[in-house]
Order: sequence, then structure tokens, then C-alpha cells
Amino acid sequence: MLLSILIPVYNEELLVCDLLKKVMDLQLINGIDKEIIVVDDGSADQTHEVVQKLITANPNKNLRLLQHPRNRGKGAAVRTGLGAALGEVIIIQDADLEYDPEDINRVIQPILDESAKTVYGSRILGEKALGRSGIFGILTGKHPNSYILAYLGGVTVTKWINLLTGSKLTDEPTCYKCFHRSALDKIQIEREDFSWEPEVTMKILNSGIRIQEVPISYHPRKRSEGKKINWKDGAKALWVAWQYR
Repeated sequence: MLLSILIPVYNEELLVCDLLKKVMDLQLINGIDKEIIVVDDGSADQTHEVVQKLITANPNKNLRLLQHPRNRGKGAAVRTGLGAALGEVIIIQDADLEYDPEDINRVIQPILDESAKTVYGSRILGEKALGRSGIFGILTGKHPNSYILAYLGGVTVTKWINLLTGSKLTDEPTCYKCFHRSALDKIQIEREDFSWEPEVTMKILNSGIRIQEVPISYHPRKRSEGKKINWKDGAKALWVAWQYR
């Protein structure tokens, strides 16, 4: 079996190689193979050059680099990656080190066990298990270093989608979305920005496929460190979820 790890990247020259080294070194469970597909979404910095240099230095790591000539958005980058992916299982990995590649094994396990066709890695479940913020953390699942508005936005989007679909998700906006290819066979991603996430979630749920969640770790970064998503994306996610109800 082959796992396709899709990594959309935009202006991450300082972090992307550190992330890629972690992904390349990752030993997958059950001895499955992996391919790593980086989609440079029109970066204006040296992202493309540093990734290409890493590929040249590691010719046997099944690492590919695709490029958009201009910035189009995360959804467009994911769609490009999906079009090139060869794996039976597909997972999205951000390039900014907020998510630890070691959690990939935990996320893909239910698909390998054939107990699920779609699995999301839940930061909320991860924080509740750790109880890092005491009783508040156990009750809410908020990471102590995450922005309160970002946390509330994610919770709002998740509860809205649950209301629309009858699902019981805890962390819909998570990066770690993992699919058996058969779950995506009849789904066409249309949205080119961050709103591809509520779009694909609604389409998966409306197709009758259950989304299983597993706890993952999370290391939120600050806007000064390059965090890109903002409140406007959250507001748009609510509208997009309504459109695909």
C-alpha cells in the first residue's frame, strides 16, 4: 500500500525543509510506502529553491515538487496534489511545523484497519487528553498558546457543521485530513482557498461516509511567525458549509 502525503506550501522557506526532513524520516506502520508531494502555491520567497535543493540531495526519498506560477490558495494546491497522487491513502500535511508528522501513523491507522474511510486528527481531543490547561483544557480542548479567536472560530465552524449534518466532530478545521481514495472518488473540490476544508467535509458527510477522529498534538505559531488563516476565513467557512448542506 502507498500513502500519499500532500504538502501545500506558500512562503515557508524557513520551515519547509525541517518539516520535509521529518516526513522523509517517518517510519510508517505496517511497512507501507509513502510518496511526498509538495505543491508550491506561487511562493514569492525561496521556498521553491530550497525544496528543489532538498530533492536533489535526496533522490531516493520519493519526494516530488509541483508549482503554481501564481498564488491560488490552499484548496487549489490540494487539488493539484490530489491530481498527482498515486496512493490508495491520502493525507494533508501543513508545512509550518504546527503538526507533528509522527502523528500521521495514528491518523492513518483506522483506514489501514478498514474501520474508516476518512479520518481527521483532532487537536481538541489531543488537548483534552493532555489536560495541559488544567480543568479548562480538559473541558474545552484549547491549547494554552493558541489564539482565543482562532480557537473559538474553529469550535464555531465545527458545531455549525455538526448542526447541519448531524455529525459529532470536535475539530473540523484540522490540517490532518486523511482519506481512502474511494472516499474521494465522487467528490470534486471546487474551492481554491481555505474553504476547501468545510467543502470537502460537507461533501464527505453528505455522501454517507462517517468521519472518524483521533487525538493529535498541536504546536500553534503566532502571526509574527507566518500564521496565515484569519477570522475572515472562519466566516467564509460558515457560509461555505451552508452552501453544501
